[in-house]
Amino acid sequence: MAWRDRAGTVFECEKTPVTAARGMIVTNHPLASAAAAEMIASGGNAIDATVAALFTLTVVEPMMVGIFGGGTALIRLADGREIVIDGLSTAPSSTRPDSYKPVSDTWPTYMETEGWANRVGPRAIAVPGNLKAWCEVAGRFGRLALADLIQPAIRHAARGFRVTPYLATCIADTAFDLVRDGAIASVFLPGGTPLAAGELLVQADYAETLRGIAELGPSHLYGGVLGRRVASCLEAAGSFLRLEDLERYATIQREPVRGTYRGVEIVGPPPPCSGGAHTIQILNMLEAFDVGGLGFGTPATVHLVLECLKIAAADRRAATADPAFVDVPLAKLISKAYAAERRAEIRTDRAGTFDSRVLSNESHNTTHVTIADAEGNVVTSTQTINSLFGARIMIPRTGIIPNNYMLLFDPHPGNALSLMPGKRITSGITALIGKRDGKPLFALGLPGAHRIPAAAMQAVLNIVDHGMSLQEAVEAPRVFTQGQEAEIEKGFARKVHAGMAALGHSVVAVDHVAGGMCAIAFEVDGTMTGAACWRADGTPLGLGGGLARKGTHFFTDPRGIAARAAAAKA
Repeated sequence: MAWRDRAGTVFECEKTPVTAARGMIVTNHPLASAAAAEMIASGGNAIDATVAALFTLTVVEPMMVGIFGGGTALIRLADGREIVIDGLSTAPSSTRPDSYKPVSDTWPTYMETEGWANRVGPRAIAVPGNLKAWCEVAGRFGRLALADLIQPAIRHAARGFRVTPYLATCIADTAFDLVRDGAIASVFLPGGTPLAAGELLVQADYAETLRGIAELGPSHLYGGVLGRRVASCLEAAGSFLRLEDLERYATIQREPVRGTYRGVEIVGPPPPCSGGAHTIQILNMLEAFDVGGLGFGTPATVHLVLECLKIAAADRRAATADPAFVDVPLAKLISKAYAAERRAEIRTDRAGTFDSRVLSNESHNTTHVTIADAEGNVVTSTQTINSLFGARIMIPRTGIIPNNYMLLFDPHPGNALSLMPGKRITSGITALIGKRDGKPLFALGLPGAHRIPAAAMQAVLNIVDHGMSLQEAVEAPRVFTQGQEAEIEKGFARKVHAGMAALGHSVVAVDHVAGGMCAIAFEVDGTMTGAACWRADGTPLGLGGGLARKGTHFFTDPRGIAARAAAAKA
């Protein structure tokens, strides 16, 4: 069924949702969704399924995520506890605020450094948190053995899988960098030619690395044999990372940030992730307007969304930093009073100008999983190696593609985002859970860097204000701005584009804003609906059915009846 708004915007949902009761999985690759389903079918819970999916994604979405990356997970446990596990990368101990030489003091080249040293190659690598975070979460809250969770990833790495058009495009787009590193080129550019869609991708070295982790656990990398090999190789190549950085790395358990929107509680990740705070800030500003009455995709609604996005962008620098190094005014940013103060600056008849200089090199190339089980465990988690194929090198004989998270630090000393030893990177991660009357209503998240909060917030509007189905909510056209151009997806009607230009917005028509959303809706009858959008290879997978009714017998053998009766008498 097509959605038609008052401005004439029409969009058809390209994918279909899935509804089930025993478990719901939405990831950005079908093989990762299958791995997660295998865990739940084997007696595991949503946490087991999440970890299995993430390990599998390091194989089938190697351009997006890896064990040498970082990320954040928002977890709601079956007993109602809600926690955030921060596995974001940190700056190596040998770095200093002036470790890079910036090429400019002005935007848009402000974050660039000489030779792109903070973007490509060994000097771009930060201390990874993913592997430790995944293993810790599995050990604390899961039920299955780590070796079981890694098996699907090992299988796909060793036997190979067919390259999707999405992966093939990513390889081709980055081939100019990948070709410069022999190890990574041998895997993705065999014979000098980028792998094409449908070809078999085998990652034998990475399969062996995963086998070692399955046997030895995360210590294999964080100080063990693998860690010593990796650190020695990277140090010799000029990296800042040392073995001591791996040994000292620790995850952080944080309290989620919380707000409300029209009676729906919004739960998200706190700083150094900006997404939770800014989603709540924007929703607070919009709450005073009749967004539902104005309608989805109308010029009036789109204008309000763009203005609130600009205000949030102006405040982002205050909240997007490691709270261990910067005093983050979180309580003020998410308060209703501050929203009222900023809302007063919005004019409905023209576009406003706000201080919107946002220092961010955060990459769009991320992955996300949203998974829930029948017991009430819910995980929404965003993970990445930052840029497409991270640092665009591979650590020889390991199959590991390291992150390029050093790109996210301000190369100029003395600022909130400046480089400091041990400092955590910042992120726009917006893994959300919405609740009504204390019970989960939806859980969602997506990749897309600093566009993530905007897309996640619009999904909340679609569900709460516009009454969309979950599938419609994740696939609906989106908008984005930081105060410069107003990016409006081509799915909106032309009159919306024209209307925004008439109000003074500098409009740019784009194919898509942010990436593939993975969402779950929780129904009152206990079932769950999963949905993924067209912007990635997202695949929802649900588990229904179950074990046979207790006491069911396929065939009754008279001798068996007699034997059981005799045993009962004894």
